[in-house]
Amino acid sequence: MIGLLMLIGLFTIACHKKPADLKTGVWRATLKTETGTEIPFNFEVIDSAGVKRIEIINGKERFRVNEISTKADSVNITMPLFESEIKTVLGDNGYLYGKFIRHLATKDVAMEFNAQPDVNWRFFNANAPSDHNVSGRWSVTFTSVNAKDTTVAVGEFVQKGSNVTGTFLTTTGDYRFLEGTIANNKLYLSCFDGSNSLMFTGQLSDNKIITGGKFYSGLSSVKNWSAKKDERALLPDSYSLTSLKPNYSTLDFSFPDLDGKKVSLSDEKYKNKVVVVQLLGSWCPNCMDETSYLSSFYTKYKDRGVEIIGLAYETTNDFEKSKKNIERLQNRLNVNYEILLTGFTNNKQEVMKSLPALSTFLAFPTTLIIDKKGAVRKIHTGFTGPGTGKHYTEFVTYFEKNIDDLLKE
Repeated sequence: MIGLLMLIGLFTIACHKKPADLKTGVWRATLKTETGTEIPFNFEVIDSAGVKRIEIINGKERFRVNEISTKADSVNITMPLFESEIKTVLGDNGYLYGKFIRHLATKDVAMEFNAQPDVNWRFFNANAPSDHNVSGRWSVTFTSVNAKDTTVAVGEFVQKGSNVTGTFLTTTGDYRFLEGTIANNKLYLSCFDGSNSLMFTGQLSDNKIITGGKFYSGLSSVKNWSAKKDERALLPDSYSLTSLKPNYSTLDFSFPDLDGKKVSLSDEKYKNKVVVVQLLGSWCPNCMDETSYLSSFYTKYKDRGVEIIGLAYETTNDFEKSKKNIERLQNRLNVNYEILLTGFTNNKQEVMKSLPALSTFLAFPTTLIIDKKGAVRKIHTGFTGPGTGKHYTEFVTYFEKNIDDLLKE
């Protein structure tokens, strides 16, 4: 009888346990890779009229997350995009312990997650002084651990005191908003954007050379990198990397919209219009940046004879699941142009199958500009996002000039 009363008492306490309450202010979080390396980032918990939200901080960017649910000591944070979430328990010390989970097509990938309130530093509480300054442009080489694969990139950084912000630009996109520090003559940069977790470390030999670099991405990816200061470092023209096959001048496709209605470039809506065709996925952070830009661009240009069609390549060919992901993207970024579900996944070979006119396909997003007669005039690989500063501005200027010129024809 006494044992039964004790069980009833414990059950009553558990049922009436006060729901977890996240402390407002800036937190420091880490995601652990399978090598044991911790990728740090910061977020702020904000209370708005009794409703909590989180803003993930990377340099100038704040990525808003509204879907936070609590039950007893459990705190679940659902990312607004990317099919990812953070499942945690709030400890008695006020810390969060749990997992960051990415839901992929055939499996889930989880990383250990920990977060501490009232901590606004990212890598070190106090940095050792450094004589080095990494501000400027760098020629960068990323190399796989087995040295079989090499990628050329351009690094651009701004250093104020020991704080460093910037990004790496590649032929297929950029690494978005990176933030970090210099300590003991070593560079540290990281980013968590709700999908990707990235960290870069490298030893500064002087103000012109970075050696011994390590690039950690997600749970398991590790690459080596090195860099040399070079204000003239350049990448290939992003408009030169993807093309149509010989004897092809346009695209021919028919894919369903979110209501299941088939849409084609030959539809009346697109006749005698300049059409932008965007190849994207809701899982892709660079696509998020481009979609955000194209949404505002479309508002500005739609009454001038411009249309946009997004072709979505999701991680699954399940129509309803893909539809849900795209609707979240549309709501998040205020998208008011057509997005079609191709039924093909984000495998590059599947993209080639879905659009047989393409001779190559390198990366998401890829964007095609089509003139009033239906001819493909430009193809842009990747996206130079707002994390690249002036390069984003230059992209916008050149892109809109191309559209203006085609409207005049």
